Amino acid sequence: MLSKRIIICLDVRGGMTTKGVKFQENIDIGDPVAMARDYYEQGVDELVFYDITASSDKRNIIIDVVDSVAKNIFIPFSVGGGIRSLDDMYAVLNAGAEKISINTAAVLNPDLIAEGAKIFGSQCIVLGIDAKRLAKRKELPSGYEVWINGGRTPTAIDALEWAKKGQDLGAGEICLNSIDADGTNDGYELTVTSLISRSVSIPVIASGGAGKPEHLRDVLIKADADAALIASMVHYRHYTVGQIKAYLQMEGVPVRSFV
Repeated sequence: MLSKRIIICLDVRGGMTTKGVKFQENIDIGDPVAMARDYYEQGVDELVFYDITASSDKRNIIIDVVDSVAKNIFIPFSVGGGIRSLDDMYAVLNAGAEKISINTAAVLNPDLIAEGAKIFGSQCIVLGIDAKRLAKRKELPSGYEVWINGGRTPTAIDALEWAKKGQDLGAGEICLNSIDADGTNDGYELTVTSLISRSVSIPVIASGGAGKPEHLRDVLIKADADAALIASMVHYRHYTVGQIKAYLQMEGVPVRSFV
């Protein structure tokens, strides 16, 4: 079995790392550059930077913060928020990111996935999906709907069908965030994670709900996620990356060394 990845998410608003619950009531918690450096030194496998209001505010991503973070870490770094064009992708990659995460723009213009994959390679294109659980119906057979603009706008698009389409268009990875679980610390949404992980052949990152190492074990093993994205549990110093990896190794989950 390939090693499972631990990824830390830095949601950024106005140049500061912020954290909320179910995409609401965000509070600022620190400097993203300093936090990124700290997590890199702790041994995290990857970092994700999201400018969480760029899409809803219809503005470009804060590229200077991306540049500053990239200069302080030497691990894979994914960036998303406000990326609407190939020029935006160029700017993010030139600032030091290895991967580009597109979410709202991909829904509004699915060709952007294919165009980005053709020019930069599928390995650079991460399809972000913010999913909310609803009642199953004919047009929503999985029972999970895609929302955009930072979880503010419903799309009537089925999350499972969108994941499959994103893969077909050339996305190299999916970052699946459960709006219902986000920031709750009660555990990942295993149902939708398992559903999508077992329906696509590209890696799936589980996001939303991690509060303790057991939650990572469950989503990585029971739901077949390839990676687990975390935020609150390390931002508030409940756990270090080393403690999380040590627990997962003890539980038999293959993770990269934290030494």
